[in-house]
Amino acid sequence: MRRADGADAGAAADVWLRSFAVTLPTVVRPRSDDEVRDYIRDVVVPLQETWVAEAADGGGIVGVMVLDGDLLSQLYLDPDWRGRGIGDRFVALAKERSPQGLALWTFQVNKPARRFYERHGFVAVEYTDGSGNAEREPDARYVWRP
Repeated sequence: MRRADGADAGAAADVWLRSFAVTLPTVVRPRSDDEVRDYIRDVVVPLQETWVAEAADGGGIVGVMVLDGDLLSQLYLDPDWRGRGIGDRFVALAKERSPQGLALWTFQVNKPARRFYERHGFVAVEYTDGSGNAEREPDARYVWRP
């Protein structure tokens, strides 16, 4: 794992798009693929603490995590690379980078993600009807405190 740079933006966006399509097929995306790519290139990578995981075999970027202060803003893995410990390592890194605690939002429909975060000590503290997010999808706020 390493900090992302501008050259990683395209591959990070591709991971985001593949992961979203596979893990959240019922969630309506408010942005086109090109808009997601532009956002990751122009906002996420240059302005937020963005980390990428690379395949050990040289297969490129297989995961992306974005921290925004004490907010674990995004964590997406290439669907073919789930279950290999990359998400665990990302969460450990996030806790190391924000030792006083973290918060995150995830869609309520994303039960695998919710179980994953709960397994890592995050606790659901708020549920919404989705009116506050761009997707208009019910979500849940989780927090982790050491």
